[in-house]
Amino acid sequence: MFDMGFLELMLIGVVALLVLGPERLPTAARTVGLWIGKIKRTVSGMQREINAQLEAEDLRQKLNEQQRKLDAGLHKVRDGVERHADDTDTHHAGSRRGQTAPRPGDDTPAARPAASRETPDASSAKDSNAP
Repeated sequence: MFDMGFLELMLIGVVALLVLGPERLPTAARTVGLWIGKIKRTVSGMQREINAQLEAEDLRQKLNEQQRKLDAGLHKVRDGVERHADDTDTHHAGSRRGQTAPRPGDDTPAARPAASRETPDASSAKDSNAP
């Protein structure tokens, strides 16, 4: 607080002794001591309260950050589950109709485009029309 050395305290004591006198000096010193004690307790209480508020605010910020991370993770998992459910529904819907999506490189007649599929009648008709 204040940087007061022994010499400064001695000077204040001598001035107080001259001003107040020897009979009132002990009472005045006790009163000053009580006031200084109250001020110190009040300041220390305020510092504790301010520190507690700062720590509480830090904890709130950390809690909010963790909540945001959890919400983002939950959202990511929910999207993945919904995407998987949509893929499963699409796959089941195709198999219910008796059709499956052709795979690349599949050489079955169902996998070839309709224009390239030829029926035996169509190929013989082409041959008979040839010159």
